[in-house]
Amino acid sequence: MIDLKKLEVWFITGSQNLYGEETLKLVAEHSTQIAKGLDGSDNISVRVVYKPVVKSTEEIYETIQQANISENCIGIITWMHTFSPAKMWIRGLNILQKPMLHLHTQFNRDIPWSSIDMDFMNLNQSAHGDREFGFIVSRMRKNRKVVVGHWQDTEVLGQIETWARAAAGWHDWQGAKFVRFGDNMRYVAVTDGDKVEAELKFGFSVNTYGIGDLVAVINAVTETEVDTLITEYEATYTMDASLRKGGEKHSSVYEAAKIEIGLRTFLQKGGFKGFSDTFEDLHGMVQLPGIAAQRLMADGYGFAGEGDWKTAALVRAFKVMGSGLKGGNAFMEDYTYHFDPNNSLVLGSHMLEIDASLANGKATLEVHPLGIGGKADPARLVFNVTGGPALNASIVDMGNRFRLLINEVEAVEPENDLPNLPVARVLWKPYPDMKTGCAAWIYAGGAHHTAYSQNLTTEHLQDFADIAGLEFLRIGKDTRLDQFRNEIRWNEVAYK
Repeated sequence: MIDLKKLEVWFITGSQNLYGEETLKLVAEHSTQIAKGLDGSDNISVRVVYKPVVKSTEEIYETIQQANISENCIGIITWMHTFSPAKMWIRGLNILQKPMLHLHTQFNRDIPWSSIDMDFMNLNQSAHGDREFGFIVSRMRKNRKVVVGHWQDTEVLGQIETWARAAAGWHDWQGAKFVRFGDNMRYVAVTDGDKVEAELKFGFSVNTYGIGDLVAVINAVTETEVDTLITEYEATYTMDASLRKGGEKHSSVYEAAKIEIGLRTFLQKGGFKGFSDTFEDLHGMVQLPGIAAQRLMADGYGFAGEGDWKTAALVRAFKVMGSGLKGGNAFMEDYTYHFDPNNSLVLGSHMLEIDASLANGKATLEVHPLGIGGKADPARLVFNVTGGPALNASIVDMGNRFRLLINEVEAVEPENDLPNLPVARVLWKPYPDMKTGCAAWIYAGGAHHTAYSQNLTTEHLQDFADIAGLEFLRIGKDTRLDQFRNEIRWNEVAYK
């Protein structure tokens, strides 16, 4: 479980020395109360930490400098209680390396009609103080999220929470390491990309390790370790007698458990947050990792098949952003279509590796031939994915930029049994409809691999894209293909 309460956002209030000691004392008291209110809210998953009111260029610079180097600080919330001349902020904003949310609020919700005087007006100047601050941030071309409303309003708290989760996902990428066992699947374009540019842009590194490096760790796994894990399998999943100890297919489960232990050990010792592999490079392995990838994803690791390091990193970010929320996040692929004009559907799946955190009920551990890769029959978890709102997201390398593309979908419960399909699977309806959704995805160059989410929203990913400096394209209920294609053309100009 990823504990977001270990992470902090700093609440920084702007003012100036013009107002005198009594007013500044009230500014500090109000700011402290707001920060404590946000920190104590059940609607916000990270810590909100009050920082002393900043009143000069030097104080602003020092506070932002400390935010940059704080290991637990994932971003800052700024608010101008009074007027805070924005030229004071230039030096500090120039060095800001953490995400920023600009909260356009005020301490009091209502105007005190019968008692309002100039002392009240001089103290409560957010209405124009935040506009002054907003100008300099726009003038400096700084990405940020702007949230407007009273700080106790449920909608405002929800927007702050969404941004905080996006900031947590971004924070987790900084210095993260992802391992690529083998190279990209041969001749495949979209799963490859510029790993140097990704590290410059996103802060995570991707490096290749030979499959032999992993095999050496797998071969060192002990009988006791394997027996313990198989006992866990038997207690957790539905298993046919042929797969249990003494059964004719037990050897496949044994090898799968050995692979899982070896993979987990390799990732833990290397400090990796995710991985990719490919069935074209399995020399020395008995079978392709199936249940191993599924269970590692369920524990928070990022994963994608066929060398797709970008999706592996995105799955990990989804795991962090969605931590503690109902529903799951997983590697996914648009596999095949149901083109019934009255009920068009996408069947999403992969050869083996869909995270069982998406499962509708108890998963079944099964062993079947794979039909690809030329290895022994792999063990995998088979289940249906529950219905409900969801989204698919893809990061694609467009050459001069990375693009984050999402399609909002509605997952549906299977209407028919699938007795001969031995993989995890989900059915969904793409928005706004099958033809428009699929055409828009293809026009945008979206990958065939995605990160699939049951608990994140478009707002989470819009905030994440803004923080990461990603081009963002959304396919949703209101998408029109002509307008979407124009957006792609305009973006080409914007990104040169």
